Amino acid sequence: MRLSSTRKARAIVVALAAGSLVLTACGGNNGGGDGKDNSNTQDDAAAQSKPVEFGDAEASKGPAEPIKGAKKGGTIRVYQESDFTHLDPGQIYVSDAGQLSSLIHRGLTTYKQDDEGGLTVVGDLATDSGTTEDDGKSWKFTLKDGVKDSDGDEITSKDLRHTIERRYAKFQTEGPTFIQEWLSGSGTTYRKALPDGPYEGKHLPDSVLETPDDKTIIFKFKTARPDLPQALTMPGYAVVPEAKDTKEKYTNGPVALGPYKIKEFKRGKGMQLEKNEHWDADTDPMRHQFVDGWNITYNHSRADQTKRIMSDRGEAKDSIQLSGSVDTPQVKKVVEDPEISKRTIQGYQPYVWQLNMNMDRIKDKRVRDAITHALPQKAILRPDGGAYGGEPAGGLLAPTLPGYDKSFDPYDKLKKPNGDLEKAKELLKEAGKEGMTLVYGHAAEPHRTEQAVIVEKALEKAGFKVEKKDIPGSAWYETVGKVDNKLDIYMTGWGQDWPSATTVVPVLYHGGNIADGKSNYSHIDDKKVNEQIDKALEITDPEEAQKEWVKIHEYIVEEINPAAPMYYTKQLQVYGSNVGGARYGQVKSYIDLTRLYLKS
Repeated sequence: MRLSSTRKARAIVVALAAGSLVLTACGGNNGGGDGKDNSNTQDDAAAQSKPVEFGDAEASKGPAEPIKGAKKGGTIRVYQESDFTHLDPGQIYVSDAGQLSSLIHRGLTTYKQDDEGGLTVVGDLATDSGTTEDDGKSWKFTLKDGVKDSDGDEITSKDLRHTIERRYAKFQTEGPTFIQEWLSGSGTTYRKALPDGPYEGKHLPDSVLETPDDKTIIFKFKTARPDLPQALTMPGYAVVPEAKDTKEKYTNGPVALGPYKIKEFKRGKGMQLEKNEHWDADTDPMRHQFVDGWNITYNHSRADQTKRIMSDRGEAKDSIQLSGSVDTPQVKKVVEDPEISKRTIQGYQPYVWQLNMNMDRIKDKRVRDAITHALPQKAILRPDGGAYGGEPAGGLLAPTLPGYDKSFDPYDKLKKPNGDLEKAKELLKEAGKEGMTLVYGHAAEPHRTEQAVIVEKALEKAGFKVEKKDIPGSAWYETVGKVDNKLDIYMTGWGQDWPSATTVVPVLYHGGNIADGKSNYSHIDDKKVNEQIDKALEITDPEEAQKEWVKIHEYIVEEINPAAPMYYTKQLQVYGSNVGGARYGQVKSYIDLTRLYLKS
């Protein structure tokens, strides 16, 4: 999943020692209403990559487990930095909209998180997490009774089929493509199976996707797809009722299946949510509907968010950060003040920031290596939280992924976090590209602008000329996601969609994913890499597959270098004293919205 350009993510675990702030491997009180410590620690990064469990029909029943001390009523105030680019589930692949989706959208499956942070895939709209009798080549899901949309209309298997088939339509460019590719071909070839989606009356054949009755949908694959239940938990596969689909316009007014629906939505200003009276708690194993509504306003910088919530005055007592994080200059005050620090949630995130190098424009690996060596990761991380917001990366796989190797550092980014300008100059001279101009795109957000200055100065010292281009944060991925983006370098953040490199390496580095809206941002198209990825995707044993992904990742970084590793991310968010039930959500890597309430 893409991490939004504003970086709305942060995680730290801190302790006070001799009056200074130090990272530790112990968690603090997360201030949740149930009094339990659900924060993650530095040691928990690997724990987050442990295999998830798969729930049966009993585990998939609603209502969700009670929250101790929870009360009903009131409105939670949300401060947000920028607008959501898309609300159409099929277009959601950025973290901030993914966070919001947990309130308004529902899919066939979802995750339940226990008090230790463990995850179980359960049926959301489905009666269980799916059944297969042929080791994952086909999967059967049965709809629960009584599931309705916010208009009161019952959801049927036709809506489920429509949800999958509309993802084939040409206007659906931003969301995940895992299931479409598994059903109909890798890369962009899947669209050929249903180029107009279901809108012209055509459908995928029953040999691929079958709905034998109103309650049943069956997915049929040529190759075993054991990860389907996890893929279906993604916001990008949340249900869009067939009769309510307005195609491109749906992103401005989606029909809700979750506990809340959109009451008012003004682009660039804000959004208000109210209770969805047709949501049935007995069908939902994960969400609650404690508060009456949510008042979300945009254009609040991280500094503004932090200052308001720290003050804990007026509406700030009822407020949260949705996908924002504690402002870097205010971190010290947040973690040193015991009254404020107990109102925080903390945890490791699955994201890796990288500086993508457009291989259509930067063809010489020596130039790409020079850029990589020149970058001072430690300085670049500082505007995004410094040691509290992340840690320098040696490779492109996050610590939360199986197979992560903390010693992998082919460009000495961990040994030399301030960069190696001499090595960069040497490589640039060897390539005969001294004075080469790099068009550098960056999001027009305060901390991204600050980072851009740091990157610019480092590259200029290495012998490059830099031409910076400001891009609105709300349009960031749409801009850099275009093949002809006319940029040389630009930062993107990516995290696994579930604990497997299957959701990272193929998506970012397979040549078949070079297309507008796809996520091969560096435009790497290497024959050996493509072949290795295709073979690895056929491996059904998770441990064997993991070994292959590690090999492919190392080859990509060492032999091709399409993107310079920047840093892994952590999370620190603050909330008001009247907000109860707060904890770190393992799935979204933010505060868990599904269990929040107001204490008074």
